[in-house]
Amino acid sequence: MRASSQAALRAASERWEVALREAGERGRELGSQLFEVTDTLASSGSLRRALTDPARTGDAKARLVASLFDGKVAPEVVDLLAGMSRSRWSADEDLGAAVEELGTASVLASAQSRGALLEVEEELFRTERLLASDRELRAALANRDIAAERRVALIDSLIADRASAETRLIVRRLVTTPRAGSLASALRRVGELAAARRDRVVANVTAASPLTQAQEARLAEILQRAYGSAVQVNVGIDPQVLGGMRIQVGSEVIDGTTLTRLQDARRRFAG
Repeated sequence: MRASSQAALRAASERWEVALREAGERGRELGSQLFEVTDTLASSGSLRRALTDPARTGDAKARLVASLFDGKVAPEVVDLLAGMSRSRWSADEDLGAAVEELGTASVLASAQSRGALLEVEEELFRTERLLASDRELRAALANRDIAAERRVALIDSLIADRASAETRLIVRRLVTTPRAGSLASALRRVGELAAARRDRVVANVTAASPLTQAQEARLAEILQRAYGSAVQVNVGIDPQVLGGMRIQVGSEVIDGTTLTRLQDARRRFAG
């Protein structure tokens, strides 16, 4: 998103967070409704253009929102959409992307309201690791020739009995929604959003063998000093990592594994 759209999303998010605090666990329902709105916007370029057209007055766009969504979604959602339509957007596609992000925030806020946000973070991480360990599963979930219902049924068969309602909703949404990038990266992004709600950054650690509690605590302390924020450490195991570990915080990768050092040595020798 360019500057105008980013500013519009920030303003909408600030207003929406107030509504989410009042909604409590209803945030999950509101999130589902926002996902439905996103699908409506994605299916109609003319609607997106009408709601983001700078030549139309804000009142005219808000009336259009009301005519389309009154009685179909909660009043809070209608108010949110009306306010967003009054904002300036850099591109019409940005409106749908912003609604999608607020839908995800709503589901996470629902978990937060009942003290289950960390649980959702951990479930999202475990789902990501499940994908990382199963190439056939990744391929099946990414295959758009397979009906969305079948892809949802596949992921449900793996996580439904061990995941919260919020996690199931988010994962199903990610499986069925087209996006740039992989499903694993989308799961990491939502995990980061969840951590941010707890004023933490996420460090995804890949190691050859499990870390002890003391090692995890020491690593979290080191990363907290480095990033100036509390850190949620998620550890995944990859036997192909011969030693050391690989740490990813956002887009930054700290890779000190033995395998990487060996590969670097081979490149230097070959050069």
